[in-house]
Amino acid sequence: MNEPLIEQFRAAGGRLKRKNPVLLLTTTGAKSGRPITVPLNYTVDGDRLVVIASAGGSARHPAWFRNLLAHPNVVIEHDGETHQARAHVVAEPDRTRLYDNQVAAMPFFDGYRKRVKAREIPVVAFELVGEVGFEPTRRSRGTGS
Repeated sequence: MNEPLIEQFRAAGGRLKRKNPVLLLTTTGAKSGRPITVPLNYTVDGDRLVVIASAGGSARHPAWFRNLLAHPNVVIEHDGETHQARAHVVAEPDRTRLYDNQVAAMPFFDGYRKRVKAREIPVVAFELVGEVGFEPTRRSRGTGS
């Protein structure tokens, strides 16, 4: 399901004309150890990129979130550049502020928050640590946010 968007993103040099901004996150599989790429909506907070691990309002965390818990060093493709980044799960009170910022930009995230009762939806901030020579993987899995 994500493959067409990933291919479109890369063909456009990471500059898609979409209502909501998209980045590509490549994590290392927690079990497989292989790179897995997913497209995610994001917001910016200072020099950090922020994503919401909503899994579309699912009761379970998305696979990419479980992967970055095991391997927090990730690769981000964003605005035509590829960066190594370090993922941090954001704690309160910053978590709620960042979630609310994303809801202001993309109101559908509020619906996910209202729907999910069995877990607190994590907010993840990425600190970019440098550009990389990265050969993007073709492999993707699961749904985005």
